[in-house]
Amino acid sequence: MDALLLARMQFAANISFHILFPTISIALGWTLLFFRWRWLTTRDPAWLSAYRFWTKVFALTFALGVVSGITMSFQFGTNWPGFMERVGNIAGPLLAYEVLTAFFLEAGFLGIMLFGHGRVSERVHLLATFFVAFGTTLSAFWILALNSWMQTPAGHEVIGGEFHVRSWVEVIFNPSFPYRLMHVLLASALTVAFLLAGICAWQVLRGALNAATGKVLRVGLTLGAVLIPLQIFVGDLHGLNTLEHQPQKIAAMEGVWDTERGAPLLLFAWPDEAQRRNHFEVAIPRLASVILTHAADGEIQGLNQFRDQHPPVAPLFFAFRAMVGVGLLMLATSWLGCWLYRRCAWRPLSLPRWLLWGLAGMTFSGWVATIAGWYVTEIGRQPFIVYGLLRTADVASTQPASMIGFTLAMYVTLYLALIVSYVSVLAYMAQKAEGEAEGEAEADAEAAPGSAPRAGAGALAQGLAT
Repeated sequence: MDALLLARMQFAANISFHILFPTISIALGWTLLFFRWRWLTTRDPAWLSAYRFWTKVFALTFALGVVSGITMSFQFGTNWPGFMERVGNIAGPLLAYEVLTAFFLEAGFLGIMLFGHGRVSERVHLLATFFVAFGTTLSAFWILALNSWMQTPAGHEVIGGEFHVRSWVEVIFNPSFPYRLMHVLLASALTVAFLLAGICAWQVLRGALNAATGKVLRVGLTLGAVLIPLQIFVGDLHGLNTLEHQPQKIAAMEGVWDTERGAPLLLFAWPDEAQRRNHFEVAIPRLASVILTHAADGEIQGLNQFRDQHPPVAPLFFAFRAMVGVGLLMLATSWLGCWLYRRCAWRPLSLPRWLLWGLAGMTFSGWVATIAGWYVTEIGRQPFIVYGLLRTADVASTQPASMIGFTLAMYVTLYLALIVSYVSVLAYMAQKAEGEAEGEAEADAEAAPGSAPRAGAGALAQGLAT
C-alpha cells in the first residue's frame, strides 16, 4: 500500500471511531431534556431515575467523543497539510465556530447537569440540560456545513490556488447541506432509540429492570417507529439531490455501468471494476429509476461516462445496501415492538423473549447504519477531497508509508479496545442500575425546591462514585 492509501485508511479509522459517539450524544441530549421535563411535570421518580442513568451514559459518550476528535485534528497537519493550505480560509473558521459556539456550550453546562441537581434550582438545571442538547446539535451544524461544502462546494472563489469565501451564506447553506443535516440528525435519533430499547431489553433479560425500564423502553420503541419512516422520506430527498450534484456517486451506489433509462434496482450483485460489469445480479426491473428519478423511464448516468472520475464501486455498492438493510430492519423491529408492547399493556416482563433478544441484539444497529452511510458519503466523493475541484492526492503529505502504517495499526488497536470497553461498561451499568436507581430517585426527589439542597448532590456523588 502506498502512503496515500494508508493516510486515507488512517483518517477513515479515526472518523469511524469518532462518529460513533457524537451520533449518540446529539440525540441523547434531547432525550435527557425530555426525561427531565417529564420528571418536573409528573414528579414520577422513574423519570428522574432514567435521567440519572442516561446522564452517566451521556458523560461517558461525550468524553470519548472529545478524545477521538482531538486525534482527527492532528491528522490535518501530519497527513493532509495541503488541505488546510488550500482550503483553510473556509475550513478553519467553520471548525473554529464549532469549538467556540458548540463545544464550550456543551462542556460548560455538562458540569451543571452532572453535579448541579440539588445545588441549583430545578429551572436552572433544566436550562443547563437544554444548552447541552442545543450545543450537541450546533456542533453537528458546523461540522456538516463544512462536510457538505466539500461535497457540493459553493460561495467561494479560487485565487492563486487557494479557496476564499465569496459568501458565507452560500458556503454554509450549500446545495446538499439541508438534506445532509436532517439525514444525520435523524440517524442520531434512531441510534439513540435503539440504544434505549436495547439497554432496557437487556435489563429485562438479565433481571435487572427498575421502575424506569418500562418507560424508557416505550420511549425507544416509539422514537424508532415514528422516525424511521421520516428518515426514509428524507433519504429519498437526499438521493435526488445527490443525483443532481454527484451522479458518479449514485452510479456507483447502484452499480450502473452504462447510462440507461428504466434502470433496475440491484438487490445483489458483485461489481467488477476491471471488467466494468456486475456478476450474479439479482434485480427488480426499472425500480432504480423509479426511486431515483420518480419515473419508470428515468435516466441514470453510468460509470463508463465518467471514465476515471468516479469513486471505487464495490465499497459504495455494499455500504449503501448495508445502510438500507439496517434501516428496513429498524422499521420492522420498531413497529412490531410497539404493537406487541401495547398488547402487553406496556409491561416489559410480558414481552416475548425472542423480541427482547432481538432488541438487545440491535442495541448498536444505529452505529452500523451510520458508519455505512458515512462511507457512502466520503468514499463517494473520491477521487476529490473538494468535489470536482481539488483531488485528494494533491493535498496528501510526503510521510513515509511505513510510518503511516505503524500509527494506523496503533490507532486501530486502541480504538478496538476502547469500543469493547465502552460496550462492556454500558452492560455493567445497565445490570447494576437495578438496586441503585430507586435509591437515587428517592434521594433526588427530596432535593426538590424547599428541601435540603445537598441531598440530591450527595446521592448523585454517591451514584457517580459507584
